[in-house]
Parts: sequence; structure tokens; C-alpha cells
Amino acid sequence: MTTTLDQPVALVTGSAKRIGAEIVKHLHQKDYRVVIHHHSSEKEALALCDILNTSRQDSAIAVQGNLLDIEKCKAVAEVARNQWQRIDLLVNNASTFYPTPITEATEQQWDDLIGTNLKAPFFLSQQLVPHLKETNGNIINIVDIYAKSPLIGHPIYSIAKAGNVMLTKSLAKELAPDIRVNGIAPGNILWPNKNETATSEEKKDAIKKIAMQRQGSLNDITQAVIYLADAPYITGQIITVDGGRSI
Repeated sequence: MTTTLDQPVALVTGSAKRIGAEIVKHLHQKDYRVVIHHHSSEKEALALCDILNTSRQDSAIAVQGNLLDIEKCKAVAEVARNQWQRIDLLVNNASTFYPTPITEATEQQWDDLIGTNLKAPFFLSQQLVPHLKETNGNIINIVDIYAKSPLIGHPIYSIAKAGNVMLTKSLAKELAPDIRVNGIAPGNILWPNKNETATSEEKKDAIKKIAMQRQGSLNDITQAVIYLADAPYITGQIITVDGGRSI
């Protein structure tokens, strides 16, 4: 175990549930103190925080904030940095995902999808740059395989994630050598909320497109996060975790 002063601190956005919560749990197991960010999932965030603090005292906090609001971004960054006087890792995981066919898409949907998937990661990273420099920390963006090959019916989401790839590469250049910036592009790991009632045939069709012929697990993503968090000579890279779907 590291000493209290040596324990690294990670902020994971959108981490009350699903992939974000799993990332938080694994970082906590690796002796990180964790900042659990949420927008509207307060109950889940506080429950996760209680579990982690029961396991290790003073090791987790929850913070609320709508990251589409720049002032809220600043507030979340300030809380994350001030809680334990350091920040070592930012995982930009928070995201929105839903269809926006070109014939039906609205400006509000554009602002929301571009905002959560691109604007928020940029400005939250901006706020934490001075503090990440102090620890030679790093940023990990959760991208998507649809950043490279768009998902039909989801043009705005695909555009936003493609921008997130360039965000990752741009910040890697801008912030080197003090801060590393990488991305993870998950494939079929979880069924999106809207597809949780997908038929068995729809799920079988999705699996057929995967070289490994099976759905991935949350652990596949968390292992990639742990690897990148401790890979001192890797920056500007996108690790695709999709079981070979993209090939």
C-alpha cells in the first residue's frame, strides 16, 4: 500500500453507473482515491462512494455537475483537485448516445451530443492541465469505434466521437511531455440503454460482426484504462477494444 500522501487521485466523469462505475472500482482497487462525477445519478453515485469508503476510509467522493455548463466544469475540476490536493488522472467517460437521423436531427441534439462527447472533455481537461502537470498525470478519453466507421442513424454522435479522437491527439501534442493523453474505443461491451430489450436475434446479428464472436466485458475496458494510466511512453494513441469488430 502506498502512503496517504502518495496515493494518486483520479476523476472519472459519468461514473455513477455502467462503464464509468466499473472504471472507478478498478482504479480504487489499484490504490487510487477517486472522484465520482455524475449529472443526475446522485443515488447511484453516493451508493458507490459509500461502498468504496467502507472498503478504504477517505478514498472516494461524489461530485455533481452538468458538464455542458463551463462554470460547472470549473467547479467539478476545483472540487476534484482540492479534495486531496492533487490530481493524477482524468478519465473523460461521460457521454450521451441516441439516434439523430439527418432528416429529424435538431439543434438541441447537436448541442447535447457535441457538448457531452467533445466540448466537456476539452474544457474539463483545460481546467485540470495545471494540476496534472504537477503530477505528470494523464488524460484518458473514452471514444468509440464509431469515430472511425460511423453508425447509421447516429451522425451527430459519430461526428462528436470523431472529434474526440482528434481532441486526444491534439492534446497529446499540446501537453507533452508533462501530460500524456490517450483514448479507448470500446466496441460491443454493453447494450445501450435503449437496446436493453433488444431481441435475441438482434443481439446475435451484432455478435456475428465481431471477430471474437462474443460480446466484450466491462473488465476489458477497465484493463485498458489501468494499462494506459501506467504506460509512461504512450501518448496520442487510441486503443480499440472491440474483439476485432473494426477489422
